[in-house]
Amino acid sequence: MNERQKDLVQKFAALAGLLVLVIVFSVTSSAFFTLGNAMTVALQVTSIVYLGIGATYVILTGGIDLSVGSILALAGVVAALAVKAGMPVAPAMGCGILVGALCGAINGLCVTRLRLPPFIATLGMMLVARGVALQITGARAVSGLGDAFGALGNGSLWRVVKLDARGFPDVVFPGIPYPVILMVVLAVLASILLTRTTLGRHIHAVGSNAEAARLSGVNVGRVVLFAYVVSGALAGLTGCVLMSRLVTAQPNEGVMYELDAIASAVIGGTSLIGGVGTISGTAIGSFVIGILRNGLNMNGVSAFTQQIIIGLVILVTVWVDQLRNRQR
Repeated sequence: MNERQKDLVQKFAALAGLLVLVIVFSVTSSAFFTLGNAMTVALQVTSIVYLGIGATYVILTGGIDLSVGSILALAGVVAALAVKAGMPVAPAMGCGILVGALCGAINGLCVTRLRLPPFIATLGMMLVARGVALQITGARAVSGLGDAFGALGNGSLWRVVKLDARGFPDVVFPGIPYPVILMVVLAVLASILLTRTTLGRHIHAVGSNAEAARLSGVNVGRVVLFAYVVSGALAGLTGCVLMSRLVTAQPNEGVMYELDAIASAVIGGTSLIGGVGTISGTAIGSFVIGILRNGLNMNGVSAFTQQIIIGLVILVTVWVDQLRNRQR
């Protein structure tokens, strides 16, 4: 088997696993393969996809970002506090995204300028961002944000409702949730940037061999900084969407989300040593995690057992990636 065939096998392995999960859970639970549950799963995985896209960019450069869970909490409470202060919802959420991008920029500067290992730099930001989120809210939830704040997280496109014989609303089609539409748009744009632009080629080149990329004229520092800014901005967006769904800003939101983001990228074929990965693979990896949790919930499997199963899936996936890299 040549290298191209190995890459194709790796690329479609996650998709095959996803199809197997869908078949198994469709057999074990009659409620799994329904339109309502499909929309539920799609909505649940949006946060993983947003963060997974950012994780893919960072991992492609040979880095890691452990701070996205804390950044999303900070961005969400900043947006909520801005709304409480009288700012319109859209600019307030823009402020949240900017806060996320700023945190990502600090991560990138720590890695590129201060030469800190990405693990240490983002671990520090994880603690700082969470601490700031707790400090500015007094460790309390920010509520009373109004219906407009919840429109992004709870609204949907093409929702069809009719009145039944007794005059009560009957949902004919639940519509496509706005977060799902946003997920598709972001995945397409991120994929185009990675595969069709010079910057995307530079990101892959830096992850494959940073020194060779530098000698070829690539500004390695700027490429790495860009990857961390993207990760931070997407974490900020995730925080705004999550808080919008809850219509409440929780400073403790997003705990362990960074692990889901990294797992989705790795399951989708992104190599932890950098240089190899696709956005489509990350999206598939996100759905593997989401469907696995959804199907196990429907079959009455405890949350603790779910963690064990997902952990084993990640271990096996990384092991396979290591075998592939050794063969190369």
